Amino acid sequence: MKYIGLFIKKLLRYLLKPLSFLPAIAVMYLIFSFSSQDGVSSAQLSRKVSHKVVVMAERVLDKGWSDAQVESYTEHIHYYVRKTAHVTEYFVLAVTVAFPLYVYGIRGIWLILLAGTFCVGFAGLDEYHQSFVAGRGPSAHDVAIDSIGILPGIILVRIVGFIGRKTIFRPLALQKKPRRR
Repeated sequence: MKYIGLFIKKLLRYLLKPLSFLPAIAVMYLIFSFSSQDGVSSAQLSRKVSHKVVVMAERVLDKGWSDAQVESYTEHIHYYVRKTAHVTEYFVLAVTVAFPLYVYGIRGIWLILLAGTFCVGFAGLDEYHQSFVAGRGPSAHDVAIDSIGILPGIILVRIVGFIGRKTIFRPLALQKKPRRR
């Protein structure tokens, strides 16, 4: 029974390692899709999210705001909701990029440098891509805002990976390998 469990763990590692890159590809596609929206559609989407945040806050806080107040607060937070979306997108991208690199044994400063450089580079390319979209334009400021989410995402992967190595996968590392003669 012990060998069956070991076999299953090794088989899962063998199969899942290459597939660990798929979430990063999906997140990059999602970011690219959002960036492909024209300026009006993008603004409408983030405004809709801002409105929902204000309406939810009004209900939770039981403020009884008028429609004019809800619209005023929506306009007030719209910019911050858009920028929070940037940070969140790139936090998720950093996690999905750093995880497979971690799985393949890249650790420490190299993980931060490789995943960080890749994510910041993708942010720059994404902003360049927006220069070809109607009503949108590239912004170094947005690349900087995107970068705010990258380091915490990579650090999260390092923490989770470290804990996983010390708990879940530790038994595999402690097993003795047969001697070669």
